[in-house]
Amino acid sequence: MEDLLSKVRALIPVALAAGEIELKYFRQGTDIIDKADGSPVTIADHEAEKLIAEKLSELFPHIPMVGEESVAAGIIPDISGGTFWLVDPLDGTKEFITGNGDFTVNIALLENFIPVMGIIYTPVADELFYGAGNEAFMRLPGKPEQKISVRDIPAEGLTVVASKRHGDPEQMEDFLRGKKVAQTIARSSSLKFCSVAAGEADIYPRFGPTCEWDTAAGDAILRAAGGRVVTRNGHPLPYGKTEQKFLNPSFIAVSKG
Repeated sequence: MEDLLSKVRALIPVALAAGEIELKYFRQGTDIIDKADGSPVTIADHEAEKLIAEKLSELFPHIPMVGEESVAAGIIPDISGGTFWLVDPLDGTKEFITGNGDFTVNIALLENFIPVMGIIYTPVADELFYGAGNEAFMRLPGKPEQKISVRDIPAEGLTVVASKRHGDPEQMEDFLRGKKVAQTIARSSSLKFCSVAAGEADIYPRFGPTCEWDTAAGDAILRAAGGRVVTRNGHPLPYGKTEQKFLNPSFIAVSKG
């Protein structure tokens, strides 16, 4: 446990440095390239991932890294041992491009294909979330770092957090039918996991395509805060799916229950 916490804290400066790169391009603008799958990518994505990869290699040379942009370039290391990094250097590229600040730096460590440590940093808001083992923390500007945990579901009903741009409204409506819902809030990128981990929301259902680097850091933080991420059949969200190109099935991130 202490070893995991020391790892995650050692990586905080790396996440912050990647965020600085992204802020530079966010403010000055950058060219947009369409990847083979049609999704956008910018030089900020590439430079941030390059920095993260270099720092991870220096700090933990024996742990391979799976990064969104390196996978897009066809670079996939051997992760059969089950211990590897999953990195999304800029989660929420569409928000980045449109001038919305809801994009994040995501770094996660997996052991035995399970997310055990994660960092999520929001450069524009300068908000940091991280967790390892059974401890999760939040650091907001001008405030002391605080421990976070999921909450009990309020009597007035669920607060549901949903994606601003993605998902399947019909599946969402079907899933929530019969459940007592107090409100639904929209957030972008991996900040939806953070809302549940920090006790601001109770459930984040996702019906639509995501990849493992989109979820691993949030999954680790939510686990550390007392929640969990499961598939529609109730099993833990699986990782290391190289044959499926790291694509995730639909999942539900929940606080309790």
